[in-house]
Amino acid sequence: MNSPPTDVTGRIAAVLRTLSGFPDNGASTSQIARASGLARPTAHRLLAGLAEQGYVDRDHRTGRWFLGPELYLLGEIAAQRYDVTQHARAGVHRLAAATGESAFFSARRGDETVCLLREDGDFPIRSFVLYEGARFPLGVVSAGLVVLAMLPDREVDDYLARTDLTVHWGRQHSATALRERIARTRETGYAVNPGLVVEGSWGMAAAVFNQSGKPAWALTLTGVDTRFRADRRPELGALLLREAHALTKALRTAGP
Repeated sequence: MNSPPTDVTGRIAAVLRTLSGFPDNGASTSQIARASGLARPTAHRLLAGLAEQGYVDRDHRTGRWFLGPELYLLGEIAAQRYDVTQHARAGVHRLAAATGESAFFSARRGDETVCLLREDGDFPIRSFVLYEGARFPLGVVSAGLVVLAMLPDREVDDYLARTDLTVHWGRQHSATALRERIARTRETGYAVNPGLVVEGSWGMAAAVFNQSGKPAWALTLTGVDTRFRADRRPELGALLLREAHALTKALRTAGP
Protein backbone atom coordinates (compact mmCIF):
# COMPACT_ATOMS: atom_id res chain seq x y z
CA MET A 1 0.00 0.00 0.00
CA ASN A 2 1.26 3.49 -0.81
CA SER A 3 2.49 5.57 2.15
CA PRO A 4 0.44 8.58 3.26
CA PRO A 5 1.64 11.85 1.68
CA THR A 6 4.11 13.79 3.78
CA ASP A 7 4.15 17.20 2.05
CA VAL A 8 1.32 19.74 2.31
CA THR A 9 0.47 19.64 -1.39
CA GLY A 10 0.24 15.86 -1.33
CA ARG A 11 -1.97 15.93 1.76
CA ILE A 12 -4.35 18.45 0.22
CA ALA A 13 -4.54 16.39 -2.96
CA ALA A 14 -5.21 13.24 -0.94
CA VAL A 15 -8.05 14.93 0.94
CA LEU A 16 -9.69 16.23 -2.24
CA ARG A 17 -9.32 12.91 -4.06
CA THR A 18 -10.77 11.08 -1.09
CA LEU A 19 -13.69 13.47 -0.84
CA SER A 20 -14.48 12.98 -4.53
CA GLY A 21 -15.32 9.37 -3.69
CA PHE A 22 -18.32 10.54 -1.60
CA PRO A 23 -20.29 12.59 -4.13
CA ASP A 24 -23.80 11.98 -2.80
CA ASN A 25 -23.78 11.99 0.99
CA GLY A 26 -20.42 13.58 1.70
CA ALA A 27 -17.94 12.22 4.23
CA SER A 28 -17.11 12.74 7.87
CA THR A 29 -13.72 13.99 9.00
CA SER A 30 -12.90 10.53 10.33
CA GLN A 31 -13.78 8.87 7.01
CA ILE A 32 -11.59 11.28 5.08
CA ALA A 33 -8.70 10.85 7.51
CA ARG A 34 -8.91 7.07 7.38
CA ALA A 35 -9.22 6.84 3.59
CA SER A 36 -6.42 9.34 2.92
CA GLY A 37 -4.05 7.87 5.51
CA LEU A 38 -3.86 11.09 7.52
CA ALA A 39 -4.25 11.73 11.23
CA ARG A 40 -7.70 13.06 12.05
CA PRO A 41 -6.45 16.45 13.37
CA THR A 42 -4.40 16.91 10.20
CA ALA A 43 -7.36 16.07 7.97
CA HIS A 44 -9.61 18.44 9.91
CA ARG A 45 -7.10 21.28 9.71
CA LEU A 46 -6.74 20.85 5.95
CA LEU A 47 -10.50 20.64 5.45
CA ALA A 48 -11.07 23.80 7.46
CA GLY A 49 -8.49 25.68 5.40
CA LEU A 50 -9.94 24.39 2.14
CA ALA A 51 -13.43 25.42 3.27
CA GLU A 52 -12.25 29.00 3.82
CA GLN A 53 -11.19 29.11 0.17
CA GLY A 54 -14.34 27.44 -1.14
CA TYR A 55 -12.67 24.22 -2.25
CA VAL A 56 -14.75 22.13 0.16
CA ASP A 57 -18.08 22.77 1.80
CA ARG A 58 -19.53 21.51 5.09
CA ASP A 59 -23.09 20.68 5.99
CA HIS A 60 -23.24 22.18 9.47
CA ARG A 61 -26.29 20.09 10.36
CA THR A 62 -24.58 16.74 9.72
CA GLY A 63 -20.94 17.80 9.90
CA ARG A 64 -20.22 16.04 6.59
CA TRP A 65 -17.88 17.46 3.98
CA PHE A 66 -18.45 17.91 0.23
CA LEU A 67 -16.41 19.25 -2.65
CA GLY A 68 -16.91 23.00 -2.86
CA PRO A 69 -18.09 25.53 -5.46
CA GLU A 70 -14.61 26.85 -6.21
CA LEU A 71 -13.62 23.43 -7.57
CA TYR A 72 -16.63 23.53 -9.87
CA LEU A 73 -15.56 26.89 -11.26
CA LEU A 74 -11.98 25.73 -11.77
CA GLY A 75 -13.22 22.51 -13.32
CA GLU A 76 -15.29 24.40 -15.86
CA ILE A 77 -12.14 26.21 -16.99
CA ALA A 78 -9.96 23.09 -16.97
CA ALA A 79 -12.58 21.18 -18.95
CA GLN A 80 -11.98 23.43 -21.94
CA ARG A 81 -8.57 21.81 -22.29
CA TYR A 82 -8.90 18.37 -20.74
CA ASP A 83 -12.51 17.25 -21.08
CA VAL A 84 -12.69 14.32 -23.48
CA THR A 85 -16.08 13.02 -22.39
CA GLN A 86 -17.75 14.82 -25.28
CA HIS A 87 -15.83 12.53 -27.63
CA ALA A 88 -16.51 9.41 -25.56
CA ARG A 89 -20.23 9.90 -25.01
CA ALA A 90 -21.35 8.51 -28.38
CA GLY A 91 -19.24 5.36 -27.99
CA VAL A 92 -20.52 4.76 -24.47
CA HIS A 93 -24.08 5.09 -25.77
CA ARG A 94 -23.47 2.63 -28.61
CA LEU A 95 -21.99 0.07 -26.23
CA ALA A 96 -24.95 0.31 -23.84
CA ALA A 97 -27.48 0.14 -26.67
CA ALA A 98 -25.81 -2.77 -28.46
CA THR A 99 -25.26 -4.95 -25.38
CA GLY A 100 -27.96 -3.97 -22.91
CA GLU A 101 -25.27 -3.66 -20.21
CA SER A 102 -23.96 -0.62 -18.35
CA ALA A 103 -21.21 1.16 -20.28
CA PHE A 104 -18.56 3.47 -18.85
CA PHE A 105 -15.70 5.76 -19.76
CA SER A 106 -12.84 6.12 -17.26
CA ALA A 107 -9.64 8.15 -17.21
CA ARG A 108 -6.27 7.32 -15.76
CA ARG A 109 -5.14 9.71 -13.05
CA GLY A 110 -1.75 8.67 -11.73
CA ASP A 111 -2.09 5.26 -10.11
CA GLU A 112 -5.88 5.26 -10.34
CA THR A 113 -8.72 5.17 -12.82
CA VAL A 114 -11.64 7.56 -12.36
CA CYS A 115 -15.05 6.88 -13.87
CA LEU A 116 -16.25 9.88 -15.90
CA LEU A 117 -19.33 8.60 -17.77
CA ARG A 118 -21.98 5.96 -17.25
CA GLU A 119 -24.92 4.91 -19.41
CA ASP A 120 -27.16 1.95 -18.64
CA GLY A 121 -28.50 -0.39 -21.29
CA ASP A 122 -31.97 -1.91 -21.28
CA PHE A 123 -31.16 -5.10 -19.36
CA PRO A 124 -32.96 -4.61 -16.01
CA ILE A 125 -30.33 -6.14 -13.68
CA ARG A 126 -27.28 -3.94 -13.17
CA SER A 127 -23.95 -3.84 -11.40
CA PHE A 128 -23.26 -0.76 -9.29
CA VAL A 129 -19.54 -1.22 -8.66
CA LEU A 130 -18.77 1.64 -11.04
CA TYR A 131 -20.39 5.07 -10.95
CA GLU A 132 -19.38 8.52 -12.10
CA GLY A 133 -16.59 9.73 -9.82
CA ALA A 134 -15.61 6.25 -8.59
CA ARG A 135 -11.85 5.75 -8.20
CA PHE A 136 -9.96 2.47 -8.17
CA PRO A 137 -6.23 1.67 -8.13
CA LEU A 138 -4.64 0.41 -11.32
CA GLY A 139 -5.15 -3.35 -11.48
CA VAL A 140 -8.56 -3.19 -9.76
CA VAL A 141 -11.78 -3.41 -11.84
CA SER A 142 -11.46 -4.07 -15.55
CA ALA A 143 -10.65 -0.46 -16.47
CA GLY A 144 -7.73 -0.37 -14.04
CA LEU A 145 -6.54 -3.76 -15.24
CA VAL A 146 -6.53 -2.91 -18.94
CA VAL A 147 -4.72 0.39 -18.36
CA LEU A 148 -2.08 -1.36 -16.26
CA ALA A 149 -1.71 -4.18 -18.79
CA MET A 150 -1.07 -1.78 -21.65
CA LEU A 151 1.74 0.06 -19.86
CA PRO A 152 5.36 -0.86 -20.67
CA ASP A 153 6.83 -3.71 -18.61
CA ARG A 154 9.11 -1.32 -16.74
CA GLU A 155 6.16 0.75 -15.50
CA VAL A 156 4.18 -2.37 -14.58
CA ASP A 157 7.15 -3.71 -12.59
CA ASP A 158 7.60 -0.40 -10.79
CA TYR A 159 3.92 -0.18 -9.88
CA LEU A 160 3.70 -3.73 -8.57
CA ALA A 161 6.92 -3.30 -6.58
CA ARG A 162 5.56 -0.32 -4.66
CA THR A 163 1.88 -1.24 -4.42
CA ASP A 164 0.28 -3.96 -2.33
CA LEU A 165 -3.32 -4.27 -3.47
CA THR A 166 -3.98 -7.29 -1.25
CA VAL A 167 -4.34 -5.06 1.81
CA HIS A 168 -7.69 -3.73 0.61
CA TRP A 169 -8.61 -6.01 -2.30
CA GLY A 170 -7.59 -9.50 -1.20
CA ARG A 171 -5.21 -12.19 -2.39
CA GLN A 172 -6.78 -12.27 -5.84
CA HIS A 173 -4.98 -8.94 -6.37
CA SER A 174 -1.51 -10.17 -5.48
CA ALA A 175 1.32 -9.31 -7.86
CA THR A 176 1.41 -12.88 -9.13
CA ALA A 177 -2.33 -12.97 -9.82
CA LEU A 178 -2.19 -9.57 -11.48
CA ARG A 179 0.66 -10.61 -13.76
CA GLU A 180 -1.41 -13.59 -14.92
CA ARG A 181 -4.37 -11.35 -15.72
CA ILE A 182 -2.09 -8.83 -17.41
CA ALA A 183 -0.75 -11.58 -19.67
CA ARG A 184 -4.28 -12.67 -20.63
CA THR A 185 -5.31 -9.07 -21.23
CA ARG A 186 -2.41 -8.50 -23.57
CA GLU A 187 -3.31 -11.65 -25.51
CA THR A 188 -6.94 -10.69 -26.10
CA GLY A 189 -6.59 -6.90 -26.07
CA TYR A 190 -9.32 -6.48 -23.46
CA ALA A 191 -9.48 -7.05 -19.70
CA VAL A 192 -11.96 -9.21 -17.81
CA ASN A 193 -12.88 -8.79 -14.14
CA PRO A 194 -14.70 -12.02 -13.16
CA GLY A 195 -16.44 -10.72 -10.06
CA LEU A 196 -13.26 -9.98 -8.12
CA VAL A 197 -14.50 -6.75 -6.53
CA VAL A 198 -18.12 -7.75 -5.90
CA GLU A 199 -19.12 -11.38 -6.29
CA GLY A 200 -21.34 -11.93 -9.33
CA SER A 201 -20.52 -8.51 -10.84
CA TRP A 202 -18.40 -8.83 -13.98
CA GLY A 203 -16.68 -6.23 -16.08
CA MET A 204 -14.74 -6.02 -19.34
CA ALA A 205 -12.68 -3.09 -20.62
CA ALA A 206 -10.55 -1.92 -23.53
CA ALA A 207 -7.91 0.81 -23.38
CA VAL A 208 -8.05 4.13 -25.20
CA PHE A 209 -4.66 5.63 -26.03
CA ASN A 210 -3.43 9.22 -26.10
CA GLN A 211 -1.29 10.87 -28.75
CA SER A 212 1.85 9.46 -27.11
CA GLY A 213 0.53 5.90 -27.38
CA LYS A 214 -0.04 5.56 -23.62
CA PRO A 215 -3.23 4.03 -22.18
CA ALA A 216 -4.95 7.12 -20.79
CA TRP A 217 -8.61 6.05 -20.71
CA ALA A 218 -10.77 2.93 -20.83
CA LEU A 219 -14.19 1.88 -22.07
CA THR A 220 -15.97 -0.64 -19.85
CA LEU A 221 -19.02 -2.88 -19.83
CA THR A 222 -20.35 -4.27 -16.55
CA GLY A 223 -23.19 -6.54 -15.54
CA VAL A 224 -24.15 -9.71 -13.72
CA ASP A 225 -22.12 -12.86 -14.30
CA THR A 226 -24.79 -14.66 -16.34
CA ARG A 227 -24.50 -11.92 -18.97
CA PHE A 228 -20.76 -12.50 -19.39
CA ARG A 229 -20.73 -16.18 -20.31
CA ALA A 230 -17.69 -17.59 -22.07
CA ASP A 231 -19.50 -17.77 -25.41
CA ARG A 232 -20.50 -14.08 -25.24
CA ARG A 233 -17.24 -12.56 -24.00
CA PRO A 234 -15.51 -12.54 -27.42
CA GLU A 235 -18.45 -10.63 -28.88
CA LEU A 236 -18.37 -8.07 -26.06
CA GLY A 237 -14.59 -7.81 -26.33
CA ALA A 238 -14.80 -7.13 -30.06
CA LEU A 239 -17.34 -4.36 -29.49
CA LEU A 240 -15.15 -2.77 -26.82
CA LEU A 241 -12.05 -2.92 -29.01
CA ARG A 242 -13.89 -1.41 -31.96
CA GLU A 243 -15.17 1.53 -29.92
CA ALA A 244 -11.83 1.98 -28.16
CA HIS A 245 -10.00 2.09 -31.50
CA ALA A 246 -12.48 4.61 -32.90
CA LEU A 247 -12.21 6.82 -29.81
CA THR A 248 -8.40 6.63 -29.82
CA LYS A 249 -8.43 7.82 -33.43
CA ALA A 250 -10.92 10.59 -32.68
CA LEU A 251 -8.94 11.90 -29.71
CA ARG A 252 -5.70 11.89 -31.66
CA THR A 253 -7.36 13.89 -34.43
CA ALA A 254 -8.93 16.32 -31.97
CA GLY A 255 -5.58 17.04 -30.27
CA PRO A 256 -5.14 18.56 -26.80
